Amino acid sequence: MEASPTTSTQDPAHVLVVANETVGGQKLIDAIAERAARGPIRATVVCPQNTPRRGFVIYDDSVRSAARVRLELTLQRLHEMGIEARGELMDPDPFMAVQDALREWGADEIIISTYMYPRSGVLRRDLVERIEKWSRLPVEHVVVDLRHEPVRNVLVVASQTVGGRNLIETLERRSTSSPHRFTVILPPTGPDDDTAQERLDATIAELRQAGLEVSGYVAEPDPFNSILNALGHHPADEIVISTLPTSKSRWLRSDLIDKVRKATARPVEHVVSDPVAERQPDQAVA
Repeated sequence: MEASPTTSTQDPAHVLVVANETVGGQKLIDAIAERAARGPIRATVVCPQNTPRRGFVIYDDSVRSAARVRLELTLQRLHEMGIEARGELMDPDPFMAVQDALREWGADEIIISTYMYPRSGVLRRDLVERIEKWSRLPVEHVVVDLRHEPVRNVLVVASQTVGGRNLIETLERRSTSSPHRFTVILPPTGPDDDTAQERLDATIAELRQAGLEVSGYVAEPDPFNSILNALGHHPADEIVISTLPTSKSRWLRSDLIDKVRKATARPVEHVVSDPVAERQPDQAVA
């Protein structure tokens, strides 16, 4: 994932950027921009994958997808700033990830982004000092508090209703009131739900065409576990859950909305959509 090379004749310094859940944080982006203002750079962003807090090993694909979403959003922002950047998902252990990255690509300096202490397990393991000692490179440490980000981060959860008009209009309305960043997760209806990725891709394309900052991935089938796992990978100020009407929704029959409110302590908006009923009469399905 290479960007266009810089126009400066000076060889760019190679900066290794290390971040996990904070990879899209504004303070990290600002730190990279400040470094680029002092002279041309190229960046390699490594994102150690964290492990799910709930769920089963068979859903490791959704964990990787979550990490990939965060990484790609960061690369997109760096490219928009004119910074040559590439990125990789790495070993879950951040120290090992840095060692592997330096052996593979080298670097002139390192920027490490973490949560503030005591939330950051990285700091509890003295990662910054260990990397400085092992690499013998300049290391800048950036502390990110995603709670104070200027953008509202919204986790959107939908399956059969992911393309529903009510959901689309709800997200569009939110984006016009203040800056929002949406992450859509789609729990498939079951192992035979072979249109899940297609439904998700169509919805993301429509929202992006409307100017929304949105990304997403197919999660595990259990919506409750999917939500809790997603919150371990993405900052979320609030949650939007889209379901079928009560008479058709298994999620509502299992009391998903109240369970999520109690378990996450975040505001939860419930949107009801019925894609079949929303179709034009001549497109209606019997």
